[in-house]
Amino acid sequence: MNTKMASSKESLSVINMETLNMSSTAQLTDKKSVNGDEYNPFEHRNVEHPTSDMGTMVHLLKSSLGTGVLAMPLAFKNGGVIFGSLGTAIVGLICTHCVYILVQSSQDLCRRQKVPSLGFSETAEAAFMSGPPGLQKFSTAGRKFVNGALLATYYSALCVYVVFVASSIKQVGDYYMDYKDPLDVRVYIPMLLVFLIPLGLIRDLKYLVPFSAIANVFILVSFSITLYYVFNGTLDVEDKNYIARAEQLPLFFATVIFAMEGIGVVMPLENSMKNPRHFIGKVGILNIAMFIVVLLYGVIGLFGYLKYGDAVEGSITLNLPDSDIPAQVVKVLYAVAILFSYGLQFYIPTSIAWPDIEQRIPKGYENIAQTAFRIGTIICTVAIAVAVPNLGPIISLVGAICFSTLGLFCPAVIETVTYWETGLGWRLWKNLIIIVFAMLALITGSYASILEIIHEYSKSE
Repeated sequence: MNTKMASSKESLSVINMETLNMSSTAQLTDKKSVNGDEYNPFEHRNVEHPTSDMGTMVHLLKSSLGTGVLAMPLAFKNGGVIFGSLGTAIVGLICTHCVYILVQSSQDLCRRQKVPSLGFSETAEAAFMSGPPGLQKFSTAGRKFVNGALLATYYSALCVYVVFVASSIKQVGDYYMDYKDPLDVRVYIPMLLVFLIPLGLIRDLKYLVPFSAIANVFILVSFSITLYYVFNGTLDVEDKNYIARAEQLPLFFATVIFAMEGIGVVMPLENSMKNPRHFIGKVGILNIAMFIVVLLYGVIGLFGYLKYGDAVEGSITLNLPDSDIPAQVVKVLYAVAILFSYGLQFYIPTSIAWPDIEQRIPKGYENIAQTAFRIGTIICTVAIAVAVPNLGPIISLVGAICFSTLGLFCPAVIETVTYWETGLGWRLWKNLIIIVFAMLALITGSYASILEIIHEYSKSE
């Protein structure tokens, strides 16, 4: 398994088909069921299988607790003890705030446009359509930009998940099989189709909740065992960097943002909730979930770095002894957790790509065509993983570009455009700072990722 693979985000994304598959044009123009200025979008949502607050919490936690958390010790190596701790908290705060302003802007735009719900890309389109006259012509471009970034990010991540699961199984299998010539990871990858296809065919978010719940339990158990190894022995602080070298800091930010950011999941989740008012707020689902996520990321990152120092791998599980049963349990449980996450991760790109394809399908064949499309896409992700089972550095580049753009830049721009006419005040300066930070993360993260790609492939040659 490539040591940088754990930097890839499982940003695990979920979506309700009835919510997101509506045409953007219809959403922005349909006003037949409204009365005056008292339109409440929550009262007009018709979700066949709405998710509870607990189900939403489970999905939100699962979307942020992916393979990226395993790379947090490496992030601290590139940040240092003090800078890494403060940086993780700051990035977590910024990411949470950007999710908050995206959801808040979307809800206000629903009231203005008098529509029940808007997805991420539809929110961007609606923001520009209702914004300053000079920017209204960019509404369609904004929607396509967000959709394109989501497709690139999540389809790429699916390939990494396949490689991650297969590599974890291979590590345990090689130890017990004791092959003279261990099987290549490419042999394990196609076997996963038996599990990936059924998971990818589940279209209802409600039926994916148990998989998320089980995956969360497995991840927590894996965390516990990993922390046991981390705290078993001395934690040496003296030879650790408190602040890393300047050239390492972009890799720190790229890893943390890519690992922590789950912007693609929030609008589908909020749109699918039974009580969407509970999503944001001082003690809302978002703040509670992100507090847990940031705390876990900080703990595993800091103490993992203190334990293994500069010898820390791209995934901390690779530092665990191969011969220990608990270490093998960690690898198996985390592999199963990521496997169970495939169906959720599959929702976002599929629900973005399918509506355009559906328009070309003869009436009456939509269901069969969608099933074939899903199976074909799953096979493609597996085929790419077989062809290039060293996707980690390349996916890190895609993630560094897309998640700094989707998770930081886009929410700040959407809020600015949404409330431009009503006055922004201090929020304008706040959003400008976020935009500058996003651009710095994009440029420096991309540069550092490209250097890593060159380094990795020069070694393989």
